[in-house]
Amino acid sequence: MLDLDGKVVLVTGASRGIGAAIARGAGAVGAGVILHYGRNCKAAEAVADDLQETGCHMVQGDFEFDADVERVWREAVSWKGHIDVVINNAGLYEMGGVDENFETWTGVWRRLLQVNLVAAAHLCRQAVLHFRSLGGGVIVNIASRAAFRGDTPDYMQYAASKGGLVSLTRSLARGFAADNILAYVVAPGFVRTEMAEDFTRVHGEEAITREIPLGDMASPEDVAEVVLFLASGRARHATGTTIDINGASYVR
Repeated sequence: MLDLDGKVVLVTGASRGIGAAIARGAGAVGAGVILHYGRNCKAAEAVADDLQETGCHMVQGDFEFDADVERVWREAVSWKGHIDVVINNAGLYEMGGVDENFETWTGVWRRLLQVNLVAAAHLCRQAVLHFRSLGGGVIVNIASRAAFRGDTPDYMQYAASKGGLVSLTRSLARGFAADNILAYVVAPGFVRTEMAEDFTRVHGEEAITREIPLGDMASPEDVAEVVLFLASGRARHATGTTIDINGASYVR
């Protein structure tokens, strides 16, 4: 049985979808949860209400801005004085194909690289510096199937940002294992979240599930179970690993 009793876990993008499932799951196994959200305070409060038994601290921050990322970290640490696990889940999924005008094209690149990769890198840096003082810690970065097989041309920025997150995580695992800092990637395919709804509306759910041998999309809880196992520290020698959650739609 998983046990995060007494651990403090920072989950970014935790107001909905995968992040909300991770936050609730962490609380269910004893963790104190720092719940980061961007704009949807009402949704974040609904998740926080489910975490009162083990404790929850909400922090708001727009990860398009470096200053917000740094402030989120400071406020997160100030809650209990330490953080044991960082789960970088916050992300954007935005269309920006080559036929868009140049301003739109470059704007999508800037936003997705900033939120999906640069902001996560800032938090990983802070985590490494903090974990050194604690004798170790765990980082779990949520990437995507798209990081490995690519995405449709209209979403290449998303695929590229998640590919960068994979490389970042591997470098962290290799570079800081001696400090007992463990780093993992979880790479979901399609998951039943609000983020996937726009794509589903355009292409249809049947078109999506047709290429998934299991026959359906994963639930946020499917992803959360894997993330929490890694967060528990029980897969120490798997540091640097990517775990795919895509129903065998892309097997590497």
